[in-house]
Amino acid sequence: MDTKKKILVIGSSNTDMTIKSEWLPKPGETILGGIFCMGPGGKGANQAVAAQRLGGDVTFICKVGNDIFGDNAVKGYEKEGMDTSHILRSDKASGTALIMVDAHGENCIAVAPGANGDITPEDIDALADVIKEASFLILQLEIPVPAVLRAAKIAHEAGVCVILNPAPACPLPEELFRYVSLMTPNQTETSLMSGLEVTDRASLLEAADKLRGYGVRDFVITLGSKGSLVYEGGVATEVPALKVKAVDATAAGDTFCGALCVALSEGLGLVDAARFATKASALTVQKMGAQDSIPYRSDIK
Repeated sequence: MDTKKKILVIGSSNTDMTIKSEWLPKPGETILGGIFCMGPGGKGANQAVAAQRLGGDVTFICKVGNDIFGDNAVKGYEKEGMDTSHILRSDKASGTALIMVDAHGENCIAVAPGANGDITPEDIDALADVIKEASFLILQLEIPVPAVLRAAKIAHEAGVCVILNPAPACPLPEELFRYVSLMTPNQTETSLMSGLEVTDRASLLEAADKLRGYGVRDFVITLGSKGSLVYEGGVATEVPALKVKAVDATAAGDTFCGALCVALSEGLGLVDAARFATKASALTVQKMGAQDSIPYRSDIK
């Protein structure tokens, strides 16, 4: 393994506008009395911030607009201490997300990708040297799939460990699976990618085995309050969740991914890395917001 252990995250950057209310509105329904907050978000940015705060050596690449949201986002990433020297700019507006959270911590999210949708394979080609210098590459699907595919291929061919969080779920080219070392889907994404209905442990294992047949070596399938299932080399290990009072689950999965990568970069095995990530995500769900809720290394006991 590359001794530099550099973590590169390529993905989305959004400004999150969140309202917390007693319940999620039905179509046509207006709910009064909610609490509003605004802060940085986006799956790519959340995972980069999580990895940085939890002890990783992180470079973050995204594309933002030439607007106040983009300027504030970059300043925030610089303040976190990650390398932002390769962040790209677009003539489109910066990405935004509207988030509703209910009293039980469940959420629904609508995203306007904006500049995130402007990342092209040509942009990725120009960053090939940066990708090849990393030890780990984390990718998600809030940027165009052709860009994700190009980044994964460059990294794979350079011997970089490629971690794909396949969210939000969308159709993927089979070629992409061959370049991914580790995939971190949730139960719904596992079902959609495998084409199998996942209802219990047996069907979950069947789906994971089918996905492994596409070329991905290992999986950590997140199961919310049920914890996660580590599927490594065809061997399944359950990692239970920690019992906490959930306030907002917005960035829990992203925190899990960032934490998992940090633990792997420090030499932990996949099961122990999943246990570390479980602790980090348990802290995240106890606070409101996306990046505002992501813990620091000192928070994990």
